Amino acid sequence: MGEQLSPDEKFQLITRNLQEVLGEEKLKEILKERELKVYWGTATTGKPHVAYFVPMSKIADFLRAGCEVTILFADLHAFLDNMKAPWELLELRVKYYEQIIKAMLESIGVPLDKLKFVKGTDFQLSREYTLDVYRLSSMVTEHDAKKAGAEVVKQVEHPLLSGLLYPGLQALDEEFLKVDAQFGGVDQRKIFTLAEKYLPSLGYTKRIHMMNPMVPGLTGGKMSSSEEESKIDLLDKKEEVKKKLKKAFCEPGNIQNNGVLSFVKHVLFPLHSEFVIKRDAKWGGDKVFTDFEEVEKDFAAEKIHPGDLKASVEVALNKLLDPIRKKFESQELRNLTNSAYPGPSKNKAVKGNPKQTAEEEEVVPSRLDIRVGKVISVEKHPDADSLYLEKIDVGEEQPRTVVSGLVAYISQEQLQDRPVVLLCNLKPQKMRGIESQAMLLCASIEGDPRKVEPLDPPEGSAPGDRVYVEGFESGKPDEELKPKKKVFEKLQVDLKISDECVAQWKDKTLMTKLGQITCKTLKGGNIS
Repeated sequence: MGEQLSPDEKFQLITRNLQEVLGEEKLKEILKERELKVYWGTATTGKPHVAYFVPMSKIADFLRAGCEVTILFADLHAFLDNMKAPWELLELRVKYYEQIIKAMLESIGVPLDKLKFVKGTDFQLSREYTLDVYRLSSMVTEHDAKKAGAEVVKQVEHPLLSGLLYPGLQALDEEFLKVDAQFGGVDQRKIFTLAEKYLPSLGYTKRIHMMNPMVPGLTGGKMSSSEEESKIDLLDKKEEVKKKLKKAFCEPGNIQNNGVLSFVKHVLFPLHSEFVIKRDAKWGGDKVFTDFEEVEKDFAAEKIHPGDLKASVEVALNKLLDPIRKKFESQELRNLTNSAYPGPSKNKAVKGNPKQTAEEEEVVPSRLDIRVGKVISVEKHPDADSLYLEKIDVGEEQPRTVVSGLVAYISQEQLQDRPVVLLCNLKPQKMRGIESQAMLLCASIEGDPRKVEPLDPPEGSAPGDRVYVEGFESGKPDEELKPKKKVFEKLQVDLKISDECVAQWKDKTLMTKLGQITCKTLKGGNIS
């Protein structure tokens, strides 16, 4: 496919839209002599979502440049990463990933005969590979292994040994797949540098590493399989796509952490070389853009309304998803999906209400929609001396209004621009005539009303980042907690602050993808 291109043209196509390339000169030298051999690996954990179109569109670039491309379904890695994929489901997950990835590639016009598909356990359980794992483990320190996986492997207080093996295995894959380069997201950079450091110690060649930028999710943070509201599933119905895009963070004029704009840049433009903003004639009618910078410039100048951008992305995205949905209408693939990702087991109906299952009555922390927020403004309640109104960004189009008495314990100035933690799916309540749309979560000491501190998200957290309890990452929060069910009240009994000032539920840590939720000083306190 790339025989008509010069080495320089191939280099430009291979590297366009990448955030970083380690080994550019080596890449140029190889392209002068032959085609590049590159691999992209994906751990077969949660269901792939629309952000997977970003590496898929880049793989299309590689093929146009004549590269020999291998796609690795890293089933063993999925198990090693804190057992995100149970051993008994590994084979089914690989089959699901193979079918859905191939459907994605077909939907963007990539010929499958130009690709090589490999399953990790087909070579990672061999004698030679296993011996190299032992050789590598005799060289890599615990510090280096933990550091390498910090942005990829799930981080917990007491990590399993399996998670420490993960980065080394990914490094060895480069040698056993016989490639020149590995391609991944920039979150893989520390694993790539570990490979560059240690593979030569085993007598193997240092490879080229090519990195995509991380595309923001719909809530403004990383798009994640475990965060339902941050991503659009590849099999979501059109109504669900519309609903999720409508709630997506897309502030007028704001081009930072804008997942909708990023999707246009990293998926739609590379695939189609243009993007159409669809709008009513009274607002200027449809406009065709052939350069992403012009889209970004117009959006920053508020010449493009967020609603028009979302509606246009919705049309383009559904065109990509339609053939995937169509393929998965078959009974065989529906059965595969249900087997690879079984839902919670159905229990018997609760006595007295045959329509209500015991499952629906289960009180688990994943039912709480807890998010990171950022205080935008603080002002006094017009009708209550002890209450204040806080406008808080929670990763939605509009900030939420929260009515609280927190200013009695922390000054208005200290609260301004502060990151906080909120419960966002309580039923809104009017407090002295003004509706409070979320609840600020704070640490407090029973019997001492003066000791109250807002919970602190980890450094670098963004508004809308999901907060979850360790071990309950995959559950979906209730749309709205019904007051009569008292779900939060039942869970709140076990919400505490540890002796290390870490927020916990039944000794399990509250955390985001970046780390633990904490408070400043109130050891042993309650959370309310």
